Amino acid sequence: MASNYTAFASARQKSITDMFVIPSRIFFAPTINMTNDCKHLPEPVHNIVIHIIGLFYVNSQKTHKRMRRLLFSIPLLFVSFISSGQQQPDAAQIKQKLKKLNVLGSVLYVAAHPDDENTRVISFMANDKLMETAYLAMTRGDGGQNLIGPEIRDLLGLIRTQELLAARRIDGGQQFFTRAIDFGFSKSADEAFKIWNKDEILSDVVKVFRQYQPDVIITRFPPDARAGHGHHTGSAMLALEAFDIAAQSNVYPDQVKEFGTWQVKRLYTNTGRWWNNSINENTPGIVALNVGTYNPLLGKSITEIAALSSSQHKSQGWGRPGQRGNDHEFFEYAKGEKANKDLFEGINTTWARVKGGSKVQTVVTKAIQSFDDEHPEASVPILFQIRKEILNLENGVWKSRKLKEVEQLIQDCLGLHLEVKASEYWISPGEEIQINVEAINRSKVVVDLLQLKSQDLSMDSTFLLQMKDNVSNVLKSKKNLLASKSYSDPYWLQKSHEPGIFNVTDKSLIGKSQNDPAVMMEFKIKVGEESMVVIKPVIYKWTDPVKGELWRPVEIVPPLSVDLAENVLIFNDDQPRHVIVRMKSASANAMKGELKLQLPTDWSSEPATIPFELKSRGEEMTFDFNIHPAKTEITSVLRAVAEVNGKKYDRAIKTLAYDHIPTQTFLPPAEAKLARINLKKEGNLVGYIAGAGDEIPKALRTIGYEVWEMKAEEITQDNLKRVDAVVLGIRALNVHERIRYFMPALMEYVRLGGTLVVQYNTDGRLQTSNFAPFPITLSRDRVTDENAGVRILKPDHPLLSLPNKISARDFEGWVQERGLYFPNKWDPNYEALLSMNDNGEPAKDGGLLIAKYGEGHYVYTGLSFFRQLPEGVSGAYKLFTNIISLGKAKKPKS
Repeated sequence: MASNYTAFASARQKSITDMFVIPSRIFFAPTINMTNDCKHLPEPVHNIVIHIIGLFYVNSQKTHKRMRRLLFSIPLLFVSFISSGQQQPDAAQIKQKLKKLNVLGSVLYVAAHPDDENTRVISFMANDKLMETAYLAMTRGDGGQNLIGPEIRDLLGLIRTQELLAARRIDGGQQFFTRAIDFGFSKSADEAFKIWNKDEILSDVVKVFRQYQPDVIITRFPPDARAGHGHHTGSAMLALEAFDIAAQSNVYPDQVKEFGTWQVKRLYTNTGRWWNNSINENTPGIVALNVGTYNPLLGKSITEIAALSSSQHKSQGWGRPGQRGNDHEFFEYAKGEKANKDLFEGINTTWARVKGGSKVQTVVTKAIQSFDDEHPEASVPILFQIRKEILNLENGVWKSRKLKEVEQLIQDCLGLHLEVKASEYWISPGEEIQINVEAINRSKVVVDLLQLKSQDLSMDSTFLLQMKDNVSNVLKSKKNLLASKSYSDPYWLQKSHEPGIFNVTDKSLIGKSQNDPAVMMEFKIKVGEESMVVIKPVIYKWTDPVKGELWRPVEIVPPLSVDLAENVLIFNDDQPRHVIVRMKSASANAMKGELKLQLPTDWSSEPATIPFELKSRGEEMTFDFNIHPAKTEITSVLRAVAEVNGKKYDRAIKTLAYDHIPTQTFLPPAEAKLARINLKKEGNLVGYIAGAGDEIPKALRTIGYEVWEMKAEEITQDNLKRVDAVVLGIRALNVHERIRYFMPALMEYVRLGGTLVVQYNTDGRLQTSNFAPFPITLSRDRVTDENAGVRILKPDHPLLSLPNKISARDFEGWVQERGLYFPNKWDPNYEALLSMNDNGEPAKDGGLLIAKYGEGHYVYTGLSFFRQLPEGVSGAYKLFTNIISLGKAKKPKS
């Protein structure tokens, strides 16, 4: 047998087919050429490659049948050696994790939205107290505004979900959600509960309590109007109610079967300075905690960590400076057992709280004391001893938590790098992909890799690969993804939903922050006599020439995507309109079929259908249709559908890509909103000056305007003479740093006869106070009920008459709100054209103000056009077109 191995090794410059001769026909698909794959490797590394493959050959002679099964399960397997970097905790971070292993206490922070959480408290609990710490957000922040892009509603919620997860990766907490939707500002908890469906969201909160089993609950807000927002108030009320219900076996009994009941020890409110600015550490009944402590292992104060965490909420402009020095947070009693000086008083946070756990405490203490920061691998034997003791415990939340912690510590101390990379970032069910598995043990400890297993890839390969110190082992294989795998669309967006609650049919997903990784791989490793399984997601990696190595999750998508170039189509008259449909293949197989449009009754497309054939993965095609509308006004939906062999594909594949979060893929229906409106417009060229981000330019183009998205240096008096109107994007006065320098040119433009439209801004952080020709005072006034009655104060005013007549009917079908941050004081030169209010509140007349200045018109509006136009609200299009047409529309002849 030795001679066979020697002969094999000496043939290292030959192809695999030549080297194996008969064995190659039995075991290997002869597709990998050793000369091509290894000729550029240094000679010592090249020899190691041959040595490892030789071991496989020798083992195959000893265990012919077993190896045949193994190698057929990896039809394209070879081993090479490369170096690759991956973030690994340093010795100080490992020491921190070891200390946490001996702490068995948990706290759940509860609030309403992303960025509501107090990262100072979360960072303190997770990194100073070393408690199991999590944040439960009622919503994903879908109803907020977006300072980094045009995404709103569901897509903004997707961004803010990932911002929360980015924050938790920094401050050490976990993240939970309910199914509640942030439907915009709410003025009462009663309104929030009505729109959310209180019982459904309460059941979600109770589920998280029972599943997570916190010792202490902390709410961000009080359960009353001091919280300043109906969602804030509601989050505290739900936490208080769930505190009792979670311990009652007769409430939501299906949850009890899975998680049991749970009694939280106490609930406190993290008092905010805005409703109690006189509180301090000496206030009777208050628990005060110094959250400004310094952690030498992490090299940061808790408040510095908290600032980094909060600063991940970039879409909300939530960047925070790092702070140093002692600083306190204050907590008011709300429910359960009272505490005097510490929120964990009377709570056993040692291993003694777990039956049989006292022995674990002793071994962990020994592991902490003996930890060698220059040789973390020396702790591996005692960590496996700890693991064995934990495995002997009764099942429970602390067993599962600490088992996960100790197994991660074992990997950290070994410097173990296990990674699975796919050749594509989008895979369709049943498709073949190439995977690269890298396994490297960066320690002197002997580690054996025994098995690679993936149910998603129908892969189960058993072998023996000794992972030597700092030698990277790369295994390549081609596998087919299970045909039954479902798509990777975020689980809460997979079905259409009501305004207040996501439609989640799989109840096991409720509470989860995001989908589990789409494709997983199990690594079975052995150290000495101990073995364990490590699960890793399959990812895609690439190198950007500027940013370096990047990665994104591998996601499962339809083999064929269909996407309309525009998501809102406005038909001003009964003339046909050009519509573009894009198709892209995510499959290596040819896709041949027909594309058609689904239209309302009496509408038609030319042609009715278009045949197509996409032959390879990544191939794209663009198709043109002419849409013939009906003569009558209507608001409806257009859908694009491709049919291949009787199967329909009607979803687009879209992504969100921002540097501070992983790339997100979502699969919206391939549809566009249709609005057939007898819409008249005046003017042609509109200048647009960007603010925080909206889709107003796209809306203006769909009306038929030419839009010049003007850069700061282009805003000159000569250029402004060319445009018929200028629109400032939302919050331009807040975020455009150079606006103070070109506002005088805009004012002169108005004086000489132009029309300037300023959309809503907040009353704080204005980049300039000189944004209007006459005094105007912004406020926080808003009308949150999208169905609130609108009273037209001056129905004959040109803005409400020309070129389109505006009536109360044009305010039907609005979404989320009427408007926000209305002015509440203004100079007599302004005319207020509309009046509206939420139920029980006084009239608010500042939603649409217009002033004549010189020969031109200045308009300030807090109406939420930035929400209405992307939703195809026909009345909003008519009103906005009238604003743009100011001074140009002629009265019809009588």
